[in-house]
Amino acid sequence: MPRYSLAAIILHWAIAALLAFQISVGWALEDLGARGFALYQLHKSVGIAILALTLLRIVIRYWKPRPAKLEGGWQGALASTVHGGLYAFMLGAPLTGWALVSTAKVKVPTLIFGIIPLPHLPLPASAHGLAEGGHGLIAWMGIALVLLHVAGALRHHVLMRDGLIWRMIPNRSTALLIGLPALILLGFALGRVILPVAAPVETAPAEQLEAPEPVAPEASTNATEPDNSTVANETVAQVEEPIGPPPAWTVQPGGKIGFAVGNDGQTISGSFAKWTAAIVMDPDHPETADIRVSIDMASASVGDAYQDGMLPGDEFFAVAAHPTATFTAKGAEKTGPNAYRASGRLSLKGVSKPQTIRFTLSGDGATRKVTGTATIARAAFDVGNGDSSGSLAPNVAVTFAFTAKRKP
Repeated sequence: MPRYSLAAIILHWAIAALLAFQISVGWALEDLGARGFALYQLHKSVGIAILALTLLRIVIRYWKPRPAKLEGGWQGALASTVHGGLYAFMLGAPLTGWALVSTAKVKVPTLIFGIIPLPHLPLPASAHGLAEGGHGLIAWMGIALVLLHVAGALRHHVLMRDGLIWRMIPNRSTALLIGLPALILLGFALGRVILPVAAPVETAPAEQLEAPEPVAPEASTNATEPDNSTVANETVAQVEEPIGPPPAWTVQPGGKIGFAVGNDGQTISGSFAKWTAAIVMDPDHPETADIRVSIDMASASVGDAYQDGMLPGDEFFAVAAHPTATFTAKGAEKTGPNAYRASGRLSLKGVSKPQTIRFTLSGDGATRKVTGTATIARAAFDVGNGDSSGSLAPNVAVTFAFTAKRKP
């Protein structure tokens, strides 16, 4: 029985194994978050490899003679349709993935297998949703086509016994008949094995939860913020001297610290999940304030695995060398009804700069709700110093909101 060329056979099984790997990994990527960044890079590299091998296979398909079809009628038409769909899948999946990366808000550099840089496609950011939806749809259609293709091959080999499958085996060897299809299972299994171990779900104790919520740290504002101290001083009411030490406050679960930065007409928003704070302040005597907040920079997230994977790197937070950022302030001043400003220092990425936070208090007694804003000049802390940050706005807006209870 005539066979496909050796080159076509090698490409067939190599692409099949790589596709099995991609499908295995692709199912899990969305749930990995930042832990899956390295795997995302590998996923992209393998995808481009599949694209290149498929193009090569198309060239060989028309260069080397192919065995004639063994079956006509609707069965033959269905087989031809499945084959055509598989080629569309092998081309469309990597192309839509490439488009997805190229239209992301933050341009994540791609090095094919860590060596060859992959340029971004010249596509508008508005095409991102279409690329993302198309990539997922093509992947599921591809899985269906692969299953049909395998079912067809088994039908010919087991039921019809016409020897069709031997056309894609270099020689009539039982070992190769078993070994080559086993490569597909191996590719799928390898994709599962290299997945990062699931992160344990941590249930923080009450005291730990209280500390991480203090938003005061993020509220730090840019040192270049206009000084409104003159206006503020005019509004500060003269009150009696404080009696006794100022109260300490415990931040309650449920608070949030958020940050946002402009990016070429759009906005990238994120937050820090882990931080601790020690807050002492008498709202009637803000000059007694003593605030210290520590932020786990590795907990930063913008809700996208590609971008989250970049944040710990040297271009942004350099977490390996500077895992924690701190904000400290001694004293605050009243700037209006229930409005305050605290000037202190923010230490981030090995740089310490004067910073200011603005916040308001609502409620009275032992429970207060706090909301605030700040602006941080990222360049002052060398945050966003690479090619992928070129379209980011110079200032990062910070917002925070939490509830604090006075310690007895």
